[in-house]
Amino acid sequence: MKKIRQLRCVECDSTYEYGAVDYTCPSCGMKGILDVEFDYDAIEASGFGKAALASRTEQSIWRYFELLPVEHRESVPSLQLGMTPVYRFPALAAKMGIRDLWIKDDGRLPTASFKDRASAIAVARARETGYSEVACASTGNAASSLAGMSANTQLKAFIFVPATAPEAKVAQLLIFGANVLLVDGSYDQAYGLCMDASREFGWFNRNCAINPYLVEGKKTCGLEIGEQLGQDPPDWVAVSVGDGCTIAGIWKGMKEMHRFGLLSRLPRLLGVQATGSGPITRAFDAGTETFTPEVADTMADSIAVGQPRNAVKALRAVRESGGTMVNIEDGQILEAMKLLATDTGVFGEPAGVAAFAGIRAAIANGTIGPNERVLHVVTGNGLKDVKAAFKATGDPHRVGLSLDDVREVVASTTR
Repeated sequence: MKKIRQLRCVECDSTYEYGAVDYTCPSCGMKGILDVEFDYDAIEASGFGKAALASRTEQSIWRYFELLPVEHRESVPSLQLGMTPVYRFPALAAKMGIRDLWIKDDGRLPTASFKDRASAIAVARARETGYSEVACASTGNAASSLAGMSANTQLKAFIFVPATAPEAKVAQLLIFGANVLLVDGSYDQAYGLCMDASREFGWFNRNCAINPYLVEGKKTCGLEIGEQLGQDPPDWVAVSVGDGCTIAGIWKGMKEMHRFGLLSRLPRLLGVQATGSGPITRAFDAGTETFTPEVADTMADSIAVGQPRNAVKALRAVRESGGTMVNIEDGQILEAMKLLATDTGVFGEPAGVAAFAGIRAAIANGTIGPNERVLHVVTGNGLKDVKAAFKATGDPHRVGLSLDDVREVVASTTR
């Protein structure tokens, strides 16, 4: 079965045969991001659909193999990927003033972030197209996920990250055996250096900003939402936004599940950026697809992107869904980290809970109403950035060996 029909440029609408172009549109250059268009009729004719999925026991992203840009099962990583849990928290929903709240915890993936979905596709495609070396630039999570997936598939990884990346993320890179290049500069500068080096040395480029197939890995989150909540979907799906490809991918996955009859209706998207790194939100508010690059300034390193390269896909996804975008302050992110963990037991890193902070802001300004139901995707585990967690919580109680010290602490606690 030929499952991919063609590639289409989001900038000029030019189309290309599958396999004819590796990365961006030849006519538009680096700004010409391509979209992978599948032949859904052929996929449906092959037997894929609601009944087929119901009969499958494999609980991973590969249960959607017909909808992924990979040709051979033996190319994929052997690590367990996908089908992360969705939790319902009615008490917290009531506390927040909404009808229902679900949390999908992608911090449970192999390297503890959503980016594993894309990196799994990256290494599979690298193997199928004859590469032995892969590279990416990242603020941390894409880097650690590529390093982990490369270790699993015996590929050599070159990772470019800003020198300000959290220690835990750098430690993951090193323990997975990646070649780590700490760049004295911003993410955007690390990205530029990675692009130059990939061309120079002929590495497979995992950067979602130019590699059209990586969004197809990210859409698996939306595919899972379609199965997990298909007959009773939320009104909103809230997603933290940096480069833009995560929210675009989730939307594409949900649309596909709707196309195949698993998702009864499409939710609206709530895209959330940090105020210090919110060019896509500002473009959304201005009603344009053109953003103004800025210097990213936020503690949420995984969405600290001042020059997002998938802004067009993100903006189109949010608008098509009938949703909206919001910017939030770093202080709101810290509050969200503590509230989410304290009230649910789900520990997210700053970027992983930015969308939760956005939900609270959207409730406060009336965008999300009291009778609406919301799903928040936690995109990264809190252990990725423990310094931020300490900022959110404060210091622990320090006691001596006397029970009186313990009594004093107990008396001072409110919970």
